[in-house]
Amino acid sequence: MDRNSVVGIILIVAILFGYTLYTMPSEEERARFQRETDSLALVAAERLAAEAETKREAEATEAIPEQSAIIPDTALSPADQALIDSLQTAQRARRFGPFTPASTGKATDVTITNKHLTVTISTHGARPTVMLLKEYRTYAQTPLLLADPDSGNYELKFIVGGSDLSTRDLYFDVEDVQEDAVQLIARTSDPARSLRISYRLDSATYFMHANMEFVGMQGEVDPRNLLFRWEIAGFSNEKHQPSELQKCGVYYKYFNDDRNYLSETGAEQKKLEGRTNWVAFKQGFFTLAMVSEEGFSSNGSEIAITPLDSPTHTKHYEAKLLFEKGRDAAPSLAMRYYLGPNHYGTLRRTEIADFDRIMDLGWGIFGWMNQWLVIPIFNWLDGWGWNYGIIILVLTVVIKLLLMPLTYKNLVASAKMRVLKPEMDVINEKHKDGDALKKQQATMELYRKAGVNPASGCVPMLIQLPVLYAMFRFFPASIELRQEKFLWADDLSSYDSVLDLPFTVPFGYGDHVSLFTLLMAASTIVYSLINQKQMPTQQGMPSMKLLIWLFPIMMLFFLNNFSAGLSYYYLLANLISIAQMTVLKSWFVDEDKIRLQLEKNMRTPKKKSRWQQRLDDLQKQQQGRKR
Repeated sequence: MDRNSVVGIILIVAILFGYTLYTMPSEEERARFQRETDSLALVAAERLAAEAETKREAEATEAIPEQSAIIPDTALSPADQALIDSLQTAQRARRFGPFTPASTGKATDVTITNKHLTVTISTHGARPTVMLLKEYRTYAQTPLLLADPDSGNYELKFIVGGSDLSTRDLYFDVEDVQEDAVQLIARTSDPARSLRISYRLDSATYFMHANMEFVGMQGEVDPRNLLFRWEIAGFSNEKHQPSELQKCGVYYKYFNDDRNYLSETGAEQKKLEGRTNWVAFKQGFFTLAMVSEEGFSSNGSEIAITPLDSPTHTKHYEAKLLFEKGRDAAPSLAMRYYLGPNHYGTLRRTEIADFDRIMDLGWGIFGWMNQWLVIPIFNWLDGWGWNYGIIILVLTVVIKLLLMPLTYKNLVASAKMRVLKPEMDVINEKHKDGDALKKQQATMELYRKAGVNPASGCVPMLIQLPVLYAMFRFFPASIELRQEKFLWADDLSSYDSVLDLPFTVPFGYGDHVSLFTLLMAASTIVYSLINQKQMPTQQGMPSMKLLIWLFPIMMLFFLNNFSAGLSYYYLLANLISIAQMTVLKSWFVDEDKIRLQLEKNMRTPKKKSRWQQRLDDLQKQQQGRKR
């Protein structure tokens, strides 16, 4: 293995493990995350206890007539019964004001559907309870729900007549219902005044439109105080929950800034600091998002996420959102809810700014490589209806063919260095105990005369790094690979296992053996050994042989729990690289011709570059000073 290959390998390791170390919390951060989690859990428990107490008090209040019914009819006179009824009515009137008629009722469910979604709306609170994606199933092959129906709160809080009210305490009537839409109404004592909430599913997308309007209540309800709150707990839907948890997060987008997100490793709560276009609860391969065209206000809006210690759930999400409303604006709210998959093309077609960046395809050039090279090729191959194992194979071949000119340049550069090795050995022997500057100058002079650029072999390797890292981000994020089988892998988006261990191997390896990862590591060793045999021994680098074994072993531990599709791709890339190296060196890289060309170059006088001339002048000045 030559110096350039080693530099490339070290850079790959540095990027992969540097990214892992960068995202891995320290002991202090883990302690802080745990304290925050415990604190948020305590606050949530206190909140739930308070809500339960309020609910019990409300139920006790509402139950007065039923309790009176326990007393035999003969025990109460009509006047006493009327008094009890009037007290109960007065109590509700003080609590709910004009919405007293909506304070009692019976909860029923209304279901709307399109080709992608089935959403159930409860008339108690007019809230979505069941949000089911028709085209997907969990790893256990159960219906896939975007949230636990009993996991959190959904409400619109408002002030009317001096009373703080919430839709969660109101019962709505179904005013109109169609297959893909429903309109609900919370009535007041005045037929001309009401709260109307409607939901409508797009016919061809994953959006549900929500509209909340106070009819005939202009001036009674301050639009600046409308607070929308949604809490959910995400189900664990995938094969490997630890990997799924790493993909769960709260994403948000200010109108005048890039997409941002909360911690994906611990609990975090944040007050929004700018007018916000959208907030998304990302759950592995699926997302529930709230989108506002007018924007969520920075004055009081908050978002939060808390990991859940549960085998059936992932994280608890919460958003408390106010709106950019003026005093004289209509007391109404309009939003869109995205209830769908994290599929790049689907997210991009929403035409919402940065919405496709809910998928983490890598930062900078790595993300661009995925967007403009990998994903277009993958989507084109996907249109042929092949098995995804075959698609990954063809994708690898196409990418390696596109990179073949760089591979060829790297091999030519390595061949030139092999040809120059005898001259390099002479220089090293001559200056082994001498001035390091003179040795460097002699080396550079040899390169100049021979017409060799020592960095020419490293540059092609550096250019290929974005593709390697882009794949590292692409495969684990690709919903297309979810639950797709190939050979012994039952889910290319998660790890493959040919042996489940009765114990857990430390250092992140896990409790199973991934055969694709094992083969990938073995192919890396074989490639490195073949490459090393054909390269000149590099002096001053005694750890070269150690790297041949150390790097694959590190990747073996690192990738054992990653996507089987990723390990399969790296395996194919190694095998194709071995084939390319063998064919190119046998048929296209003629070392005899290269040697003759370099000898001709060394015999041909060359004009020194400005940089070389300055280096020579500097050396002469230093020698003159020594004299």
